[in-house]
Amino acid sequence: MRLTGAEIVLDELIAAGMPYVFGIPGHGDVALFDAALQRRGRIGTVMTIHEQGAAHMADGFYRASGRPCAVFTSVGPGACNTLTGVAQAYVDSTALLAVTGSPHTYMRGRSVLQEVDRQQWADFPSVLRPVTKQSWQVGSVEQLPFVMHRALNRMLSGRPGPVHLDLPMDVQAEAADVAPSDLARRLARSRPRPDAAATERAARLLATAARPVVIDGGGVVTAGAGATLQQVAEHVGAAILTTWMGKGAVPEDHPLYGLHPGSPGSSVGNALLHAADVVLAVGCRFTDWSFSSFHADYFLRPDAALIQVDLDPAEIGKNAPVAVDLVADAGAAAVDLLEALRAAAPPRAWRGSPYHAEIARLRDAWDGELRPAREQQGSPTTISRALAEIRRALPRDGIVAAGAGLPQNQLYQEFPVYEPRTHISSGGFSTMGFTVPGAIGAKLAAPERAVVGIAGDGDFLNTAQELAVAAQLDLGVVYVVLNNQGFTSIRSLQEGLYGPGRAIATEFRRRGADYSPDFAALARDFGLAGTRVDDPAEIGPALARALAEGGPAVIEVPVGKQGLTKAGWWDVPVPAYLPAHAEWLAGRAREVR
Repeated sequence: MRLTGAEIVLDELIAAGMPYVFGIPGHGDVALFDAALQRRGRIGTVMTIHEQGAAHMADGFYRASGRPCAVFTSVGPGACNTLTGVAQAYVDSTALLAVTGSPHTYMRGRSVLQEVDRQQWADFPSVLRPVTKQSWQVGSVEQLPFVMHRALNRMLSGRPGPVHLDLPMDVQAEAADVAPSDLARRLARSRPRPDAAATERAARLLATAARPVVIDGGGVVTAGAGATLQQVAEHVGAAILTTWMGKGAVPEDHPLYGLHPGSPGSSVGNALLHAADVVLAVGCRFTDWSFSSFHADYFLRPDAALIQVDLDPAEIGKNAPVAVDLVADAGAAAVDLLEALRAAAPPRAWRGSPYHAEIARLRDAWDGELRPAREQQGSPTTISRALAEIRRALPRDGIVAAGAGLPQNQLYQEFPVYEPRTHISSGGFSTMGFTVPGAIGAKLAAPERAVVGIAGDGDFLNTAQELAVAAQLDLGVVYVVLNNQGFTSIRSLQEGLYGPGRAIATEFRRRGADYSPDFAALARDFGLAGTRVDDPAEIGPALARALAEGGPAVIEVPVGKQGLTKAGWWDVPVPAYLPAHAEWLAGRAREVR
Protein backbone atom coordinates (compact mmCIF):
# COMPACT_ATOMS: atom_id res chain seq x y z
CA MET A 1 0.00 0.00 0.00
CA ARG A 2 1.38 3.42 -0.92
CA LEU A 3 1.26 5.76 2.07
CA THR A 4 3.01 8.93 3.20
CA GLY A 5 5.09 8.85 6.35
CA ALA A 6 2.41 10.82 8.20
CA GLU A 7 -0.27 8.36 7.08
CA ILE A 8 1.82 5.44 8.30
CA VAL A 9 2.15 7.07 11.74
CA LEU A 10 -1.60 7.69 12.02
CA ASP A 11 -2.51 4.19 10.83
CA GLU A 12 -0.15 2.65 13.40
CA LEU A 13 -1.67 4.76 16.18
CA ILE A 14 -5.15 3.66 15.14
CA ALA A 15 -4.06 0.02 15.01
CA ALA A 16 -2.63 0.40 18.52
CA GLY A 17 -6.00 1.67 19.76
CA MET A 18 -4.95 5.23 20.52
CA PRO A 19 -8.10 7.35 20.78
CA TYR A 20 -6.58 10.85 20.58
CA VAL A 21 -3.66 12.94 19.45
CA PHE A 22 -3.08 16.19 21.32
CA GLY A 23 -1.11 19.13 20.01
CA ILE A 24 -0.81 22.18 17.80
CA PRO A 25 -0.27 22.24 14.03
CA GLY A 26 2.72 24.09 12.63
CA HIS A 27 4.88 24.00 9.55
CA GLY A 28 6.84 21.10 11.06
CA ASP A 29 3.86 18.77 11.60
CA VAL A 30 1.28 20.01 9.11
CA ALA A 31 1.44 16.72 7.18
CA LEU A 32 0.74 14.77 10.38
CA PHE A 33 -2.37 16.79 11.10
CA ASP A 34 -3.52 16.45 7.50
CA ALA A 35 -3.26 12.67 7.81
CA ALA A 36 -5.33 12.93 11.01
CA LEU A 37 -7.90 15.01 9.10
CA GLN A 38 -8.31 12.16 6.61
CA ARG A 39 -8.90 9.74 9.50
CA ARG A 40 -11.57 11.64 11.39
CA GLY A 41 -13.89 9.21 13.09
CA ARG A 42 -11.06 6.73 13.63
CA ILE A 43 -8.86 8.89 15.86
CA GLY A 44 -9.66 12.17 17.58
CA THR A 45 -7.62 15.37 17.38
CA VAL A 46 -7.52 17.79 20.32
CA MET A 47 -5.97 21.18 19.63
CA THR A 48 -4.35 22.59 22.74
CA ILE A 49 -3.20 26.13 23.50
CA HIS A 50 0.31 25.19 24.64
CA GLU A 51 2.24 22.01 23.98
CA GLN A 52 2.96 21.44 27.69
CA GLY A 53 -0.80 21.16 28.06
CA ALA A 54 -0.89 18.57 25.25
CA ALA A 55 1.53 16.31 27.12
CA HIS A 56 -0.36 16.73 30.41
CA MET A 57 -3.66 15.90 28.69
CA ALA A 58 -2.19 12.69 27.28
CA ASP A 59 -0.78 11.96 30.73
CA GLY A 60 -4.13 12.52 32.45
CA PHE A 61 -5.90 10.37 29.86
CA TYR A 62 -3.51 7.47 30.50
CA ARG A 63 -3.79 7.73 34.27
CA ALA A 64 -7.57 7.68 34.17
CA SER A 65 -7.86 4.84 31.64
CA GLY A 66 -4.59 2.96 31.17
CA ARG A 67 -4.72 3.82 27.44
CA PRO A 68 -1.88 5.86 25.88
CA CYS A 69 -2.26 8.76 23.48
CA ALA A 70 0.08 10.71 21.21
CA VAL A 71 1.28 14.31 21.17
CA PHE A 72 2.07 16.08 17.86
CA THR A 73 4.21 19.22 17.72
CA SER A 74 6.02 21.32 15.17
CA VAL A 75 9.77 21.96 15.07
CA GLY A 76 11.70 23.97 17.66
CA PRO A 77 9.76 25.86 20.35
CA GLY A 78 6.60 23.77 19.90
CA ALA A 79 8.61 20.63 20.51
CA CYS A 80 10.52 22.23 23.40
CA ASN A 81 7.24 23.23 25.03
CA THR A 82 6.46 19.56 25.61
CA LEU A 83 9.56 19.04 27.75
CA THR A 84 7.94 19.63 31.15
CA GLY A 85 4.94 17.44 30.31
CA VAL A 86 7.08 14.63 28.91
CA ALA A 87 9.38 14.77 31.95
CA GLN A 88 6.33 14.58 34.21
CA ALA A 89 5.16 11.47 32.37
CA TYR A 90 8.63 9.92 32.51
CA VAL A 91 9.09 10.31 36.26
CA ASP A 92 5.59 9.00 37.00
CA SER A 93 5.84 6.13 34.45
CA THR A 94 3.07 7.31 32.13
CA ALA A 95 2.96 5.98 28.58
CA LEU A 96 2.70 8.50 25.75
CA LEU A 97 4.16 8.94 22.27
CA ALA A 98 5.66 12.36 21.50
CA VAL A 99 5.95 12.97 17.74
CA THR A 100 7.88 16.14 16.94
CA GLY A 101 8.46 17.69 13.57
CA SER A 102 12.06 17.81 12.40
CA PRO A 103 13.92 19.65 9.62
CA HIS A 104 13.87 18.05 6.18
CA THR A 105 16.60 15.41 5.84
CA TYR A 106 18.12 17.31 2.92
CA MET A 107 18.17 20.64 4.82
CA ARG A 108 19.69 19.44 8.09
CA GLY A 109 22.48 21.59 9.47
CA ARG A 110 21.59 24.64 7.37
CA SER A 111 19.92 26.42 10.30
CA VAL A 112 16.47 26.18 8.78
CA LEU A 113 13.69 27.86 10.72
CA GLN A 114 13.65 26.64 14.35
CA GLU A 115 16.41 24.02 13.87
CA VAL A 116 18.69 23.31 16.85
CA ASP A 117 22.01 22.60 15.13
CA ARG A 118 25.05 24.11 16.86
CA GLN A 119 26.14 20.84 18.47
CA GLN A 120 24.67 18.46 15.92
CA TRP A 121 22.15 19.04 13.15
CA ALA A 122 18.47 18.46 13.89
CA ASP A 123 19.49 17.90 17.50
CA PHE A 124 16.16 18.18 19.31
CA PRO A 125 16.20 14.50 20.42
CA SER A 126 19.03 15.49 22.79
CA VAL A 127 16.58 17.75 24.62
CA LEU A 128 14.21 14.87 25.42
CA ARG A 129 16.80 12.12 25.84
CA PRO A 130 16.91 12.17 29.68
CA VAL A 131 13.11 12.02 29.98
CA THR A 132 12.11 9.43 27.38
CA LYS A 133 12.60 5.68 27.31
CA GLN A 134 13.93 5.89 23.76
CA SER A 135 14.02 8.28 20.81
CA TRP A 136 14.01 7.60 17.07
CA GLN A 137 14.92 9.94 14.22
CA VAL A 138 14.01 8.24 10.95
CA GLY A 139 15.59 9.01 7.61
CA SER A 140 13.08 7.50 5.19
CA VAL A 141 9.44 6.53 4.85
CA GLU A 142 10.42 2.86 4.50
CA GLN A 143 11.83 2.84 8.05
CA LEU A 144 8.60 3.98 9.68
CA PRO A 145 6.64 0.70 10.08
CA PHE A 146 9.60 -0.86 11.86
CA VAL A 147 10.22 2.21 14.02
CA MET A 148 6.54 2.54 14.95
CA HIS A 149 6.17 -0.96 16.32
CA ARG A 150 9.47 -0.59 18.17
CA ALA A 151 8.30 2.72 19.68
CA LEU A 152 4.92 1.36 20.75
CA ASN A 153 6.54 -1.73 22.23
CA ARG A 154 9.09 0.30 24.14
CA MET A 155 6.42 2.68 25.43
CA LEU A 156 4.23 -0.06 26.90
CA SER A 157 6.57 -2.90 27.86
CA GLY A 158 8.38 -3.05 31.18
CA ARG A 159 7.88 0.15 33.13
CA PRO A 160 5.61 2.32 30.94
CA GLY A 161 6.86 5.70 29.88
CA PRO A 162 7.08 8.27 27.10
CA VAL A 163 8.92 7.57 23.86
CA HIS A 164 9.87 10.04 21.16
CA LEU A 165 9.72 10.06 17.36
CA ASP A 166 11.48 12.98 15.69
CA LEU A 167 9.95 13.00 12.21
CA PRO A 168 11.51 15.01 9.36
CA MET A 169 9.05 17.06 7.36
CA ASP A 170 9.98 15.42 4.05
CA VAL A 171 9.51 11.94 5.56
CA GLN A 172 6.04 12.99 6.71
CA ALA A 173 5.09 14.08 3.20
CA GLU A 174 6.80 11.53 0.95
CA ALA A 175 5.11 8.24 0.07
CA ALA A 176 6.31 4.67 -0.33
CA ASP A 177 4.87 1.21 -0.80
CA VAL A 178 4.92 -0.29 2.69
CA ALA A 179 3.16 -3.01 4.63
CA PRO A 180 1.66 -2.33 8.09
CA SER A 181 3.72 -3.62 10.99
CA ASP A 182 1.13 -6.20 12.22
CA LEU A 183 1.07 -4.95 15.80
CA ALA A 184 -0.87 -7.99 17.01
CA ARG A 185 2.28 -10.05 16.53
CA ARG A 186 4.83 -7.35 17.37
CA LEU A 187 3.85 -6.04 20.80
CA ALA A 188 4.92 -7.66 24.08
CA ARG A 189 1.75 -8.58 25.95
CA SER A 190 2.81 -11.17 28.53
CA ARG A 191 3.40 -10.25 32.17
CA PRO A 192 6.75 -11.22 33.71
CA ARG A 193 6.13 -13.56 36.65
CA PRO A 194 8.29 -13.70 39.77
CA ASP A 195 10.70 -16.46 40.63
CA ALA A 196 8.73 -19.32 42.22
CA ALA A 197 11.22 -20.08 45.00
CA ALA A 198 11.51 -16.40 45.92
CA THR A 199 7.71 -16.13 45.99
CA GLU A 200 7.49 -19.01 48.46
CA ARG A 201 10.11 -17.36 50.69
CA ALA A 202 8.14 -14.14 50.61
CA ALA A 203 4.94 -15.99 51.50
CA ARG A 204 6.60 -17.66 54.49
CA LEU A 205 7.88 -14.32 55.77
CA LEU A 206 4.45 -12.73 55.49
CA ALA A 207 2.66 -15.72 57.03
CA THR A 208 4.86 -15.59 60.15
CA ALA A 209 5.00 -11.78 60.52
CA ALA A 210 3.64 -10.22 63.69
CA ARG A 211 3.31 -6.70 62.25
CA PRO A 212 3.15 -7.01 58.45
CA VAL A 213 2.73 -4.00 56.18
CA VAL A 214 1.85 -3.94 52.47
CA ILE A 215 2.83 -0.81 50.52
CA ASP A 216 1.06 -0.18 47.22
CA GLY A 217 2.99 2.04 44.83
CA GLY A 218 2.14 3.37 41.41
CA GLY A 219 3.03 0.07 39.77
CA VAL A 220 0.05 -1.49 41.55
CA VAL A 221 -2.37 0.93 39.90
CA THR A 222 -0.73 0.52 36.49
CA ALA A 223 -0.96 -3.27 36.70
CA GLY A 224 -4.48 -3.32 38.16
CA ALA A 225 -3.16 -5.31 41.11
CA GLY A 226 -4.88 -3.47 43.98
CA ALA A 227 -7.71 -5.93 44.56
CA THR A 228 -5.38 -8.95 44.63
CA LEU A 229 -2.94 -7.24 46.98
CA GLN A 230 -5.86 -6.35 49.20
CA GLN A 231 -6.55 -10.08 49.46
CA VAL A 232 -2.87 -10.67 50.29
CA ALA A 233 -3.11 -8.12 53.10
CA GLU A 234 -6.37 -9.59 54.37
CA HIS A 235 -4.88 -13.10 54.43
CA VAL A 236 -2.16 -12.08 56.89
CA GLY A 237 -3.86 -9.08 58.52
CA ALA A 238 -1.33 -6.61 57.14
CA ALA A 239 -1.70 -2.86 57.34
CA ILE A 240 -2.07 -1.37 53.85
CA LEU A 241 -0.21 1.84 52.99
CA THR A 242 -0.16 3.68 49.69
CA THR A 243 2.36 6.04 48.17
CA TRP A 244 1.51 9.18 46.24
CA MET A 245 1.16 7.27 42.96
CA GLY A 246 -0.46 4.26 44.66
CA LYS A 247 -3.28 6.25 46.26
CA GLY A 248 -6.57 4.67 45.19
CA ALA A 249 -5.17 1.17 44.76
CA VAL A 250 -7.42 0.08 47.64
CA PRO A 251 -10.51 1.74 49.14
CA GLU A 252 -9.42 4.15 51.84
CA ASP A 253 -12.27 3.08 54.09
CA HIS A 254 -10.91 -0.47 54.28
CA PRO A 255 -10.37 -1.43 57.95
CA LEU A 256 -6.71 -2.36 57.32
CA TYR A 257 -5.89 0.86 55.52
CA GLY A 258 -3.10 2.78 57.26
CA LEU A 259 -2.95 5.85 54.97
CA HIS A 260 0.42 7.12 53.70
CA PRO A 261 3.98 7.26 54.99
CA GLY A 262 6.39 10.13 54.46
CA SER A 263 6.76 13.81 55.22
CA PRO A 264 3.46 14.83 53.57
CA GLY A 265 1.88 11.50 54.51
CA SER A 266 0.45 10.73 57.92
CA SER A 267 1.51 9.84 61.43
CA VAL A 268 -0.43 6.61 60.88
CA GLY A 269 1.60 5.43 57.91
CA ASN A 270 4.89 6.47 59.47
CA ALA A 271 4.19 4.67 62.75
CA LEU A 272 3.03 1.46 61.07
CA LEU A 273 5.96 1.41 58.67
CA HIS A 274 8.54 2.03 61.37
CA ALA A 275 7.11 -0.68 63.65
CA ALA A 276 6.73 -3.33 60.91
CA ASP A 277 8.69 -6.55 61.06
CA VAL A 278 7.89 -7.57 57.44
CA VAL A 279 7.16 -5.10 54.65
CA LEU A 280 5.87 -6.06 51.22
CA ALA A 281 6.49 -3.11 48.85
CA VAL A 282 5.00 -3.42 45.38
CA GLY A 283 5.70 -1.06 42.49
CA CYS A 284 7.19 1.48 44.88
CA ARG A 285 10.39 3.49 44.33
CA PHE A 286 11.03 4.45 47.97
CA THR A 287 11.41 8.16 47.20
CA ASP A 288 12.51 10.66 49.82
CA TRP A 289 9.15 12.47 49.71
CA SER A 290 7.14 9.33 50.46
CA PHE A 291 9.60 7.87 52.97
CA SER A 292 10.85 10.82 55.06
CA SER A 293 14.26 10.98 53.35
CA PHE A 294 14.98 7.60 55.00
CA HIS A 295 15.09 9.11 58.48
CA ALA A 296 15.64 6.39 61.08
CA ASP A 297 12.67 7.54 63.19
CA TYR A 298 10.21 7.04 60.31
CA PHE A 299 11.75 4.58 57.85
CA LEU A 300 12.16 0.81 58.02
CA ARG A 301 13.77 -0.59 61.14
CA PRO A 302 17.16 -2.27 60.55
CA ASP A 303 15.71 -5.66 61.55
CA ALA A 304 12.65 -5.38 59.27
CA ALA A 305 12.48 -7.82 56.36
CA LEU A 306 11.70 -6.08 53.08
CA ILE A 307 10.04 -7.98 50.24
CA GLN A 308 10.35 -5.76 47.20
CA VAL A 309 8.35 -6.35 44.02
CA ASP A 310 9.20 -4.27 40.98
CA LEU A 311 9.15 -4.66 37.23
CA ASP A 312 12.36 -2.64 37.00
CA PRO A 313 15.34 -4.50 38.50
CA ALA A 314 17.16 -1.18 38.92
CA GLU A 315 14.70 -0.29 41.69
CA ILE A 316 15.39 -3.44 43.71
CA GLY A 317 17.50 -2.58 46.74
CA LYS A 318 18.14 0.96 45.48
CA ASN A 319 17.08 2.76 48.65
CA ALA A 320 16.70 -0.09 51.14
CA PRO A 321 18.24 -3.59 51.48
CA VAL A 322 15.89 -6.46 50.64
CA ALA A 323 15.24 -9.84 52.18
CA VAL A 324 13.42 -11.13 49.09
CA ASP A 325 13.32 -9.56 45.65
CA LEU A 326 10.63 -10.34 43.10
CA VAL A 327 11.38 -8.83 39.69
CA ALA A 328 7.97 -9.06 38.10
CA ASP A 329 4.81 -7.33 37.00
CA ALA A 330 2.85 -6.25 40.07
CA GLY A 331 -0.30 -8.05 38.94
CA ALA A 332 1.44 -11.33 38.20
CA ALA A 333 3.40 -11.15 41.45
CA ALA A 334 0.26 -10.45 43.47
CA VAL A 335 -1.53 -13.49 42.00
CA ASP A 336 1.42 -15.81 42.63
CA LEU A 337 2.03 -14.47 46.12
CA LEU A 338 -1.61 -14.89 47.10
CA GLU A 339 -1.56 -18.49 45.87
CA ALA A 340 1.67 -19.19 47.78
CA LEU A 341 0.23 -17.61 50.94
CA ARG A 342 -2.89 -19.75 50.79
CA ALA A 343 -0.70 -22.83 50.50
CA ALA A 344 1.59 -21.72 53.34
CA ALA A 345 -0.93 -20.81 56.04
CA PRO A 346 -4.65 -20.37 56.70
CA PRO A 347 -6.09 -16.85 56.75
CA ARG A 348 -5.34 -14.92 59.92
CA ALA A 349 -8.25 -13.83 62.12
CA TRP A 350 -7.20 -10.17 62.18
CA ARG A 351 -10.52 -8.46 62.90
CA GLY A 352 -10.49 -7.29 66.50
CA SER A 353 -6.83 -8.26 66.95
CA PRO A 354 -4.48 -5.93 68.85
CA TYR A 355 -2.77 -4.98 65.57
CA HIS A 356 -6.09 -4.16 63.91
CA ALA A 357 -7.10 -2.12 66.96
CA GLU A 358 -3.79 -0.24 66.76
CA ILE A 359 -4.43 0.71 63.12
CA ALA A 360 -7.86 2.06 64.09
CA ARG A 361 -6.44 3.93 67.08
CA LEU A 362 -3.72 5.57 64.99
CA ARG A 363 -6.25 6.59 62.36
CA ASP A 364 -8.54 8.10 65.01
CA ALA A 365 -5.64 10.09 66.47
CA TRP A 366 -4.64 11.42 63.04
CA ASP A 367 -8.23 12.29 62.24
CA GLY A 368 -8.43 14.19 65.51
CA GLU A 369 -5.32 16.16 64.57
CA LEU A 370 -6.85 17.20 61.24
CA ARG A 371 -10.40 17.76 62.50
CA PRO A 372 -10.09 21.40 63.68
CA ALA A 373 -8.94 22.58 60.25
CA ARG A 374 -11.54 20.38 58.55
CA GLU A 375 -14.37 21.88 60.61
CA GLN A 376 -13.19 25.49 60.52
CA GLN A 377 -15.94 28.09 60.14
CA GLY A 378 -16.00 31.41 58.33
CA SER A 379 -14.16 32.87 55.37
CA PRO A 380 -11.49 32.49 54.23
CA THR A 381 -11.88 28.83 54.96
CA THR A 382 -9.13 26.23 55.19
CA ILE A 383 -8.06 23.91 52.41
CA SER A 384 -8.97 21.05 54.76
CA ARG A 385 -12.58 22.25 55.07
CA ALA A 386 -12.83 22.81 51.32
CA LEU A 387 -11.59 19.30 50.59
CA ALA A 388 -14.05 17.79 53.06
CA GLU A 389 -16.92 19.60 51.35
CA ILE A 390 -15.72 18.51 47.89
CA ARG A 391 -15.48 14.89 49.04
CA ARG A 392 -19.06 14.95 50.33
CA ALA A 393 -20.34 16.27 47.00
CA LEU A 394 -18.26 14.01 44.76
CA PRO A 395 -19.51 10.52 43.83
CA ARG A 396 -17.49 7.63 45.20
CA ASP A 397 -16.04 6.90 41.74
CA GLY A 398 -15.37 10.58 40.97
CA ILE A 399 -11.91 11.51 39.70
CA VAL A 400 -9.78 14.27 41.22
CA ALA A 401 -6.74 15.80 39.50
CA ALA A 402 -4.13 18.06 41.08
CA GLY A 403 -0.79 19.68 40.32
CA ALA A 404 1.93 20.91 42.66
CA GLY A 405 1.05 22.99 45.70
CA LEU A 406 -0.76 22.82 49.02
CA PRO A 407 -4.03 21.50 47.54
CA GLN A 408 -2.13 18.61 45.95
CA ASN A 409 -0.32 17.82 49.20
CA GLN A 410 -3.45 18.02 51.32
CA LEU A 411 -5.44 16.04 48.76
CA TYR A 412 -2.90 13.26 49.28
CA GLN A 413 -3.01 13.58 53.06
CA GLU A 414 -6.67 14.14 53.74
CA PHE A 415 -8.89 13.30 50.78
CA PRO A 416 -10.07 9.67 50.71
CA VAL A 417 -10.43 7.96 47.33
CA TYR A 418 -11.94 4.55 46.82
CA GLU A 419 -11.06 3.29 43.36
CA PRO A 420 -7.92 3.00 41.23
CA ARG A 421 -7.27 5.76 38.70
CA THR A 422 -9.41 8.27 40.57
CA HIS A 423 -6.49 10.19 42.12
CA ILE A 424 -4.47 11.82 39.34
CA SER A 425 -1.58 13.88 40.58
CA SER A 426 1.77 15.14 39.32
CA GLY A 427 3.58 12.99 41.83
CA GLY A 428 7.31 12.35 41.49
CA PHE A 429 8.01 15.35 39.23
CA SER A 430 5.47 17.49 41.13
CA THR A 431 4.70 19.70 38.15
CA MET A 432 2.95 22.98 38.78
CA GLY A 433 0.36 23.53 36.07
CA PHE A 434 -0.72 19.91 35.75
CA THR A 435 -4.27 20.36 37.07
CA VAL A 436 -6.05 22.15 34.23
CA PRO A 437 -4.82 20.02 31.29
CA GLY A 438 -4.53 16.83 33.35
CA ALA A 439 -8.20 17.02 34.30
CA ILE A 440 -9.15 17.57 30.65
CA GLY A 441 -7.31 14.38 29.71
CA ALA A 442 -9.00 12.49 32.54
CA LYS A 443 -12.47 13.70 31.50
CA LEU A 444 -11.86 12.66 27.89
CA ALA A 445 -10.84 9.23 29.20
CA ALA A 446 -13.84 8.89 31.54
CA PRO A 447 -16.65 11.07 30.15
CA GLU A 448 -19.27 9.27 32.26
CA ARG A 449 -17.54 10.12 35.55
CA ALA A 450 -17.39 13.30 37.55
CA VAL A 451 -13.95 14.88 37.12
CA VAL A 452 -12.81 17.70 39.40
CA GLY A 453 -9.51 19.54 39.07
CA ILE A 454 -8.43 20.88 42.47
CA ALA A 455 -5.83 23.59 42.11
CA GLY A 456 -4.15 26.30 44.07
CA ASP A 457 -4.14 29.69 42.41
CA GLY A 458 -0.44 29.37 41.52
CA ASP A 459 -0.84 25.99 39.90
CA PHE A 460 -4.00 27.12 38.09
CA LEU A 461 -2.34 30.21 36.61
CA ASN A 462 0.50 28.15 35.14
CA THR A 463 -1.74 26.60 32.49
CA ALA A 464 -5.03 28.50 32.75
CA GLN A 465 -4.96 29.02 28.98
CA GLU A 466 -6.09 25.39 28.55
CA LEU A 467 -9.52 26.43 29.86
CA ALA A 468 -10.07 27.38 26.24
CA VAL A 469 -9.82 23.69 25.33
CA ALA A 470 -12.44 22.72 27.93
CA ALA A 471 -14.70 25.46 26.55
CA GLN A 472 -14.23 24.51 22.90
CA LEU A 473 -14.93 20.84 23.66
CA ASP A 474 -17.78 21.81 26.01
CA LEU A 475 -16.22 19.29 28.36
CA GLY A 476 -17.93 18.72 31.71
CA VAL A 477 -14.86 19.14 33.89
CA VAL A 478 -15.10 21.29 37.02
CA TYR A 479 -12.19 23.16 38.58
CA VAL A 480 -12.10 24.26 42.19
CA VAL A 481 -9.48 26.98 42.62
CA LEU A 482 -8.39 27.23 46.24
CA ASN A 483 -7.10 30.78 46.25
CA ASN A 484 -4.61 31.80 48.93
CA GLN A 485 -2.97 34.51 46.83
CA GLY A 486 0.46 33.07 46.42
CA PHE A 487 2.75 30.07 46.33
CA THR A 488 1.83 29.22 49.90
CA SER A 489 3.35 25.74 49.98
CA ILE A 490 6.75 27.31 49.28
CA ARG A 491 6.15 30.15 51.74
CA SER A 492 5.40 27.54 54.39
CA LEU A 493 8.58 25.68 53.45
CA GLN A 494 10.68 28.84 53.66
CA GLU A 495 9.36 29.84 57.06
CA GLY A 496 9.17 26.31 58.41
CA LEU A 497 12.80 25.58 57.57
CA TYR A 498 14.51 28.94 57.68
CA GLY A 499 12.42 30.68 60.34
CA PRO A 500 9.63 33.27 60.64
CA GLY A 501 9.91 36.25 58.35
CA ARG A 502 12.14 34.49 55.82
CA ALA A 503 9.53 34.07 53.08
CA ILE A 504 10.29 35.78 49.79
CA ALA A 505 8.82 35.83 46.26
CA THR A 506 5.90 33.63 47.21
CA GLU A 507 3.00 36.01 47.83
CA PHE A 508 0.93 37.76 45.20
CA ARG A 509 0.89 41.45 46.14
CA ARG A 510 -0.12 44.70 44.48
CA ARG A 511 0.24 48.15 45.99
CA GLY A 512 0.90 46.68 49.39
CA ALA A 513 -2.14 44.40 49.50
CA ASP A 514 -2.89 40.80 48.63
CA TYR A 515 -3.52 40.44 44.92
CA SER A 516 -5.50 37.93 42.95
CA PRO A 517 -7.17 37.76 39.55
CA ASP A 518 -10.91 37.30 39.57
CA PHE A 519 -10.92 33.61 38.72
CA ALA A 520 -14.69 33.39 38.34
CA ALA A 521 -14.65 36.26 35.84
CA LEU A 522 -11.66 34.74 34.08
CA ALA A 523 -13.58 31.50 33.68
CA ARG A 524 -16.59 33.31 32.25
CA ASP A 525 -14.38 35.15 29.77
CA PHE A 526 -13.08 31.78 28.57
CA GLY A 527 -16.67 30.58 28.13
CA LEU A 528 -16.98 28.46 31.27
CA ALA A 529 -19.40 28.88 34.12
CA GLY A 530 -17.64 30.83 36.85
CA THR A 531 -18.61 31.42 40.46
CA ARG A 532 -16.99 32.42 43.74
CA VAL A 533 -17.95 30.75 47.00
CA ASP A 534 -17.03 32.41 50.29
CA ASP A 535 -19.17 30.36 52.67
CA PRO A 536 -17.55 26.91 53.10
CA ALA A 537 -20.97 25.33 53.60
CA GLU A 538 -21.80 26.31 50.00
CA ILE A 539 -18.80 24.61 48.40
CA GLY A 540 -20.47 21.21 48.15
CA PRO A 541 -23.77 22.53 46.75
CA ALA A 542 -21.91 24.69 44.23
CA LEU A 543 -19.89 21.68 43.07
CA ALA A 544 -23.01 19.50 42.86
CA ARG A 545 -24.74 22.12 40.70
CA ALA A 546 -21.74 22.47 38.40
CA LEU A 547 -21.49 18.70 37.94
CA ALA A 548 -25.23 18.42 37.30
CA GLU A 549 -25.16 21.17 34.69
CA GLY A 550 -22.61 19.15 32.74
CA GLY A 551 -20.56 21.97 31.28
CA PRO A 552 -17.06 23.17 32.14
CA ALA A 553 -16.96 25.34 35.24
CA VAL A 554 -14.63 27.07 37.68
CA ILE A 555 -15.47 27.52 41.36
CA GLU A 556 -13.18 29.94 43.19
CA VAL A 557 -12.86 29.46 46.96
CA PRO A 558 -10.79 31.92 49.05
CA VAL A 559 -8.70 29.97 51.56
CA GLY A 560 -6.31 30.96 54.29
CA LYS A 561 -2.53 30.74 54.23
CA GLN A 562 -2.20 27.81 56.63
CA GLY A 563 0.60 25.38 55.73
CA LEU A 564 0.75 21.60 55.50
CA THR A 565 0.49 19.33 58.54
CA LYS A 566 3.95 17.80 58.65
CA ALA A 567 4.00 14.09 59.39
CA GLY A 568 7.61 13.05 58.83
CA TRP A 569 11.06 14.36 57.89
CA TRP A 570 12.11 15.84 54.57
CA ASP A 571 15.74 16.64 53.89
CA VAL A 572 15.96 20.19 52.52
CA PRO A 573 19.40 21.68 53.33
CA VAL A 574 19.50 24.82 55.48
CA PRO A 575 22.32 27.40 55.08
CA ALA A 576 25.00 27.39 57.76
CA TYR A 577 24.28 31.01 58.77
CA LEU A 578 20.76 30.17 59.99
CA PRO A 579 19.95 28.87 63.50
CA ALA A 580 17.96 26.01 61.95
CA HIS A 581 21.13 24.64 60.35
CA ALA A 582 21.97 22.62 63.47
CA GLU A 583 18.54 21.04 63.50
CA TRP A 584 18.91 20.10 59.83
CA LEU A 585 22.32 18.53 60.50
CA ALA A 586 20.83 16.50 63.34
CA GLY A 587 18.06 15.25 61.09
CA ARG A 588 20.47 14.41 58.31
CA ALA A 589 22.56 12.38 60.74
CA ARG A 590 19.51 10.19 61.37
CA GLU A 591 19.09 9.24 57.71
CA VAL A 592 19.67 5.59 56.90
CA ARG A 593 22.17 5.10 54.06
